[in-house]
Amino acid sequence: MAPIRVLIVDDTVIVRKLVSDVLEADPEITVAATAPNGRVALQKVPMVAPDVVVLDVEMPVMGGLETLRVLRDEHPHLPVIMFSSLTERGASTTLDALALGARDYVAKPTNTSGILEAREQVREQLVPKVKALGRRRTPSATPPAAPPVRAASGRAARVDAVVVGVSTGGPNALVEVLPALPADFPVPVLVVQHMPPLFTKSLADRLDRASALAVREAADGDVPTPGTVWIAPGGLHLDVVREGGAVRLRTHEGPPENNCRPAVDVLFRSAAAVWGRNALGVVLTGMGHDGRVGAEHLTRAGARVVAQDEATSVVWGMPGAVVRAGLADAVVPLDRVAAEVEDRVARRPALAGTG
Repeated sequence: MAPIRVLIVDDTVIVRKLVSDVLEADPEITVAATAPNGRVALQKVPMVAPDVVVLDVEMPVMGGLETLRVLRDEHPHLPVIMFSSLTERGASTTLDALALGARDYVAKPTNTSGILEAREQVREQLVPKVKALGRRRTPSATPPAAPPVRAASGRAARVDAVVVGVSTGGPNALVEVLPALPADFPVPVLVVQHMPPLFTKSLADRLDRASALAVREAADGDVPTPGTVWIAPGGLHLDVVREGGAVRLRTHEGPPENNCRPAVDVLFRSAAAVWGRNALGVVLTGMGHDGRVGAEHLTRAGARVVAQDEATSVVWGMPGAVVRAGLADAVVPLDRVAAEVEDRVARRPALAGTG
């Protein structure tokens, strides 16, 4: 298999060198070219035919967002990964970029990071995303087989809470799913989106403005109320605990799982323990397999799990892992996820405790 060709666009020589060295150290990747700004990058794209573009957000001459708009017009299928600073402004601009069509983002090392720490951070965060997004899909001569779904066992229980796991492509997926849920949605929704601090607060604010539901960044001790969406804060796990007769959210710095904090598995395990078969799990687009083990806990408890299909996922890692493990009760395209969730929640019996 030919190496994945990457175009690196950043106005800082040191950053271009650091990212180039890290990517070139992987035998599956080659740096096709570098560029100091968007204008030069746009000239190089047709010359070097990259598989992925790593694009700085803030640059002179032609910045990241302006460059991205042109790339989406001229090369609509070329994956772009934004390289963003860990600041409130960087978070907001990155979410703008994702809305414009960037596939994913990576946080730049901070100014306090040493060179070895910076290299390791870029290697851990950027290399897997380049590989996931840069491998071109080859159309199959035969249509893909229908994904396996779990055979239903017994009558579906009422749903008391919806728990969602999502990663690569998640912000745009959530923008499609959450605003499609009605204002009178009768149960809480808890979301783990793999993101660093600051980014999750910006994401929650944007989703809140776009949705009939209230969307909040979760805080330790919050009570998950119906009709509210709670986003796990970046850098912290989110789970649920039962204290007496009340369920509360807990955020904490437990060990990363699947190299993630927050991790979907942490939330799903706790949902299985607290709500049992009355939880509904939803696994959307994302790289890796976070959520698969948590989905096992949910299904063992008698809960149902919905997964996004491959065709509409930016990366069919997380939902694909759930489907291949035989843990999905339904596999649906992104534009059907909200309706699937609403339908399953609407089946809850009128009398609490039945079902």
